[in-house]
Amino acid sequence: MNIIKFLTSKVFFKQIALAIVAMVVLCFIILKWLNVSTNHGDFKTVPDLKGKSIDVARIELEDNSLVMEIQDSANYNPNYPKFSVIEQDPLAGKEVKENRKIYLTLNPSGYRKIEVPNLVGRTFRQAKPTLESLGFKIGKKTYVDYLGEEEVVKMLYKNKSIKKGEKLPKTATIDVVLGNGRRPGGN
Repeated sequence: MNIIKFLTSKVFFKQIALAIVAMVVLCFIILKWLNVSTNHGDFKTVPDLKGKSIDVARIELEDNSLVMEIQDSANYNPNYPKFSVIEQDPLAGKEVKENRKIYLTLNPSGYRKIEVPNLVGRTFRQAKPTLESLGFKIGKKTYVDYLGEEEVVKMLYKNKSIKKGEKLPKTATIDVVLGNGRRPGGN
């Protein structure tokens, strides 16, 4: 019986009203504090950094109170200078908060190196698509006396024989020496 009298009394309703007022005031204070501490409505525009060197990108970001974060380099893109920005996130023109990290992907210094498969003894018809699928280019075809017609006798890069397990830059031009179907030293 005492609980029911208390729940219907003026003291209980005053306490509830005070709690509600306190919650409203506390919420108002917290929202005002968040507006001030998070610089609500204060944005920086992300500059366009594509094609710019890392030093220029760093200066532009610092001038705009933004932070640079470099990600792993991507595949080499010959359309951009070495060590220049080829991608950025967020994109240019976006509005972000001060001290926001801008993630940059840089152009490496050259194509990555790929191991050249040992194709000696295979036909040119087999070797050509294998090399091209790895990103290599086929250069000069020369023929020597060798019994296997159109068979790869050796492969050359810059006039030097390619050793087993050697790595060359992607898009390197590989010259091939093929057999002409004639016996060496014979007719």
